[in-house]
Amino acid sequence: MITVLDVSGAIQVLLQKEKGSMFDEKIKNSSWVIAPDLYVSEISNVLWKYYKAKVITHENCIHLVEDGLDLVDDFIDVKELWKESLGEGIKNNHSIYDMYYAILARRNDATLITNDGALADICKELKISICY
Repeated sequence: MITVLDVSGAIQVLLQKEKGSMFDEKIKNSSWVIAPDLYVSEISNVLWKYYKAKVITHENCIHLVEDGLDLVDDFIDVKELWKESLGEGIKNNHSIYDMYYAILARRNDATLITNDGALADICKELKISICY
């Protein structure tokens, strides 16, 4: 099984939240875990927000970003996905950032792991397999 991991799914795993063990199991059972390369910026920013809110330490923030990056086998250049992602974002009135994950999953016949309910709903409409 090919899996696309979005940052909301990764945070569930990294911070051992309610869906963390289910998502972690899916990742471990995947033959290939991919994400658009914007994942690097997103996970760094999200974990910085946890640091800023004093939920995690500076050192823990760095380790969690590294662990989050290690969850993904390959990062795919968004330059290859932008036009289709923009089109779906316009059609669905939804964040283009999220559409990169959906389009990557669709192009690779992959399952998208996400904790984003709005994105999961769009993926259902687009017939993209999700783990939510």
